[in-house]
Amino acid sequence: MCGIVGYIGNQQAYPILIKGLERLEYRGYDSAGIALINDNDKLDIYKTQGKVSKLVDFCRDKDVSATIGIAHTRWATHGEPSDINAHPHVDANARIAIVHNGTIENYAILKQALIDHGCTFSSETDTEVLAQLIGYIKATNHCSLQDAVIEALNQVVGAYAIAVIDIDCPDTIIAARKSSPLVIGINPDETIIASDAGPIVEHTSKVVYLNDGEIAVARRNQPLQLIDISTAKPAKIDIKTLQLSLAQLEKGGYPHFMLKEIFEQPSTIHDCIRGRIVNGRVELSGVNLNADVFKNARRVIFVACGTSWHACLIGKRLLQELARIEAQVEYASEFRYSNPVIAPGDIVIAVSQSGETADTLAAIQLAKERGAFVYGICNVVGSSIARATQSGTYIHVGPEIGVASTKAFTGQVTVLAMLALALGQLRATIDETHAKKMTEAIVALPKLIEDTLRINDDVERLSSTFTYAHNFLYLGRGYNYPTALEGALKLKEISYIHAEGYPAAEMKHGPIALIDREMPTVFVAPADETLQKIVSNIQQVKARGGSVIAIVTRGDETVSELADYTIEIPRIVEELSPVIASIPLQLLAYHVAIKKGCDVDMPRNLAKSVTVE
Repeated sequence: MCGIVGYIGNQQAYPILIKGLERLEYRGYDSAGIALINDNDKLDIYKTQGKVSKLVDFCRDKDVSATIGIAHTRWATHGEPSDINAHPHVDANARIAIVHNGTIENYAILKQALIDHGCTFSSETDTEVLAQLIGYIKATNHCSLQDAVIEALNQVVGAYAIAVIDIDCPDTIIAARKSSPLVIGINPDETIIASDAGPIVEHTSKVVYLNDGEIAVARRNQPLQLIDISTAKPAKIDIKTLQLSLAQLEKGGYPHFMLKEIFEQPSTIHDCIRGRIVNGRVELSGVNLNADVFKNARRVIFVACGTSWHACLIGKRLLQELARIEAQVEYASEFRYSNPVIAPGDIVIAVSQSGETADTLAAIQLAKERGAFVYGICNVVGSSIARATQSGTYIHVGPEIGVASTKAFTGQVTVLAMLALALGQLRATIDETHAKKMTEAIVALPKLIEDTLRINDDVERLSSTFTYAHNFLYLGRGYNYPTALEGALKLKEISYIHAEGYPAAEMKHGPIALIDREMPTVFVAPADETLQKIVSNIQQVKARGGSVIAIVTRGDETVSELADYTIEIPRIVEELSPVIASIPLQLLAYHVAIKKGCDVDMPRNLAKSVTVE
């Protein structure tokens, strides 16, 4: 979940590395550090606890003239956030420096073995163990840095993305990955290494996505080399072209990335559906190329984490209702340990914004081993999930920088709706009238979202009322039970207010005991077949003195008469109502957090891409 940047070329490395860290700060911001090999072949390491801006302040009077270096933003796994535990880490002789994302599972065994051989450690991290191991192997075997890295990684159990520099090889950076992403940008006279494409895009559009079990050797003014770790033989280099613009990585005048991404949703959903609805039919290439697999599907199993799991709950209902396929939703982190029963005809659909979620990747591997057909739905082109699955669909909502997912959620739900509709048409389980109504509603989504966003000022005023709250309850039914879950997650992620989402009917089975004047309840109550049941739940909350905020369809009178506060959204078909109903919940979470003085783009203890288990 950390951010890695490396640079070797003819330019000064420091400004490129710092700008790269700023672009990756959403991946980790407990601490930051940089290692440079200067012209006198001296290894300079500067690192601090805190954000990248603190590192910049620390480096103001330091020598940063080098043209080679590696840098890191940390999200703590082993050892608390501190200057000592910050990366880069060095070997015993302080000649080799390393930055690392991932978890070395057997670090304790390796550490004890190194201690037995006379090594001493200054940090609590597993990363220092790897640095010391590489240094020990290089010194003991009198081998090259490249061979030492390969040997060390063959002894490591766990996940990693690393970048390594060595005073003895002042014109070389070595990078490697296993179950954690690394992208390498290539120019004729420079190489840039990063955890994702953000730090690379302003320098080159030509990239190589490092595969699991590969190391990359970047030498000054020489072609990139890839090597298979297990065989130590050369690997094929596949150069891709980035489909990413620099403007997508900037705030564009908004105070926060989260608010920008909320307001981008009319355009991102337009991009999501563009070219995919033709003459009243949904055309998804991943489905068309595997029509027989989907037509004969016995069951679909969704695997996902966090916000993506909420989207999958909606996808499950869409698939069952529109395509009449049995579906279930599993937390990816639990799926891999549950000894799942997978049979011929099962399809596993993995959903992830980043395409790098470690637990979801592990679930994919297990599903493939058990013989399932695995379909990926993700946002990042060229990501690990996109490459690990047999087919799939991108949501095409552009880079999402804010840690709390917004536009990715609506993009995922939109893609899942199109997938369910495509399968309903393929399997002839949906009549033409219903299909036409659904496709027209999908096409109308961007304008309806734009309409919905006009409530922003009203939600901002409303949010001031609830900054006092220590707990929130979010309730919904049917398609909007997952919307309630997602709304609660957004609030707790960025405002640090405890919030729980429940199916509204389940309120009576426990949560109603918590209702009092100090605990607001948010009801997701658009006009649908469950509305009258929702009204009954609202009355139960009001009878106990609870304060009610209701998301209602424009023109509603029944719920509005009961609720203390109402937020109106435009009318839309029931199946797509979560896309629209989630917008005010995103805004509510954002404005409450701002009123509380929270950092909405980088909330405490969270990182955007969860690349560790």
